[in-house]
Amino acid sequence: MIKGLKICGISDPKTLNYILNHRHKPSMIGFITNYEKSRRFIEYGKLKRLINIDKKNVNFVSVLVSPKDEILEKIKNLNFDYYQLYDVDPKRTEEIKSKYKIKIITAITVSSKDDVIKYKDYLDTSDVILFDSKGYHKSESFDHKLLDIVPNEINKMIAGNIQIDDISNFKNKDFAIDLSGSLEDEYGKKDINKIDKLLNLFAKV
Repeated sequence: MIKGLKICGISDPKTLNYILNHRHKPSMIGFITNYEKSRRFIEYGKLKRLINIDKKNVNFVSVLVSPKDEILEKIKNLNFDYYQLYDVDPKRTEEIKSKYKIKIITAITVSSKDDVIKYKDYLDTSDVILFDSKGYHKSESFDHKLLDIVPNEINKMIAGNIQIDDISNFKNKDFAIDLSGSLEDEYGKKDINKIDKLLNLFAKV
């Protein structure tokens, strides 16, 4: 059974409110906080206004790539439940978790088995291990069969160019699923119709 659903890269109030008021809400929504290369990046002032909202029991996730102390101090009082960390070593992850008293999603980018086994270094500091592609904001894929070596008891999530119609293929898996690029139109904007399709489909899995 799929453990949960995360929709990532939300950047406007209309889309956010639509998701939060949907009858089949996801378990998490992600916001690109400091990675300016992504078209989904949200400038701090806009981010602060966007997420100052009733979350309706949905967890808000700050997506951070190699975050410096400056951005962490800036966002520490914002309405986030998790920090999703890319390119952060185990020691730094522990420092962030301890200082900011926040749940941690450790993102491991995967292209080989050697990448996957890095999860072992983060078990003591992470609430969720996210296995993603090497593409970051480019929504690239990787071979999900590489994750077969990860024990079932590990609280894990997968990302990496997952399509809406792939959802039914994951119904017997024991991880959460993270989608972003497949929910966008040709201009890179989140598509309400695609989000609606995803949420309704997920509710049936």
